[in-house]
Amino acid sequence: MTEDFCSNLKLLCSHYKSTAEVCRRMEIHRAQFNKYLNGTSQPSRFVLRKICDFFGVEPHDLALPHDRFMQLAQSRVTNERRVSPSEKPYAEKLERLQKQSEGRLDKYLGYYYEYHFSMTFPDQIIRSLLQIDMSGSDYYFRRLERMRPPNKEEKYKSRYEGTAMFLSERIFLVGYETLTHNEIAQTILYPTYKSRVSYLSGLKLGVSASDRREPVCVKVVLEYLGRSIGKREALQKCGLFNPATDAVARHIKEKIADATGYRGASLLATPL
Repeated sequence: MTEDFCSNLKLLCSHYKSTAEVCRRMEIHRAQFNKYLNGTSQPSRFVLRKICDFFGVEPHDLALPHDRFMQLAQSRVTNERRVSPSEKPYAEKLERLQKQSEGRLDKYLGYYYEYHFSMTFPDQIIRSLLQIDMSGSDYYFRRLERMRPPNKEEKYKSRYEGTAMFLSERIFLVGYETLTHNEIAQTILYPTYKSRVSYLSGLKLGVSASDRREPVCVKVVLEYLGRSIGKREALQKCGLFNPATDAVARHIKEKIADATGYRGASLLATPL
């Protein structure tokens, strides 16, 4: 590992509150990341791609001499500052909405199982792992989906990231699919007025992963797991389930099912 690589990586980390925050958001073990910063270990191609995607740079950028990399980083910051509010009229409004949420999602921080009928396999219930966290004063969420359709060997993975807000007694999760970059999804939840969070319910709007890519709306339930969990074990319990399964609690199945029955639990839009 070159000295320039280490210096360039440290420079990128300096734009964040702490190295711990960077590691948490990238989901990279801090002790291992420190080895990259110190030059005692080299990231694999997969991890390097993950680091570059997070910071918005290319692998060859990190290999540049540090002086050149500093110029590159500074030019990008300068170009971003040259963008006037009129060119990004939504940015200031989005920040204002995030300000309104300050402190209001603290009790909801942590991990959840998310349940709803699958948008791609509508006769199956999907259980995924969702985390609500914060960076500075802003809230964000991550969602990890693992699916293996019945009678098939293929496994499907999806990962969503985005902003979380608490506005006028509703919780909003708006994010995008980070692996394919082909979907923006929104979830609107009722808050809980109990002292402890146990379950949250609401609606989720997204797009089917089938070739037809139908817009789909489903009922959703979040089951609170805690602020610290065994993530690997939790992910192993995620996947697709037949509605008759005992692995999903009855009251959850009743909440996400429509009155017309399991196959009517998803609302699909069709083109004119």
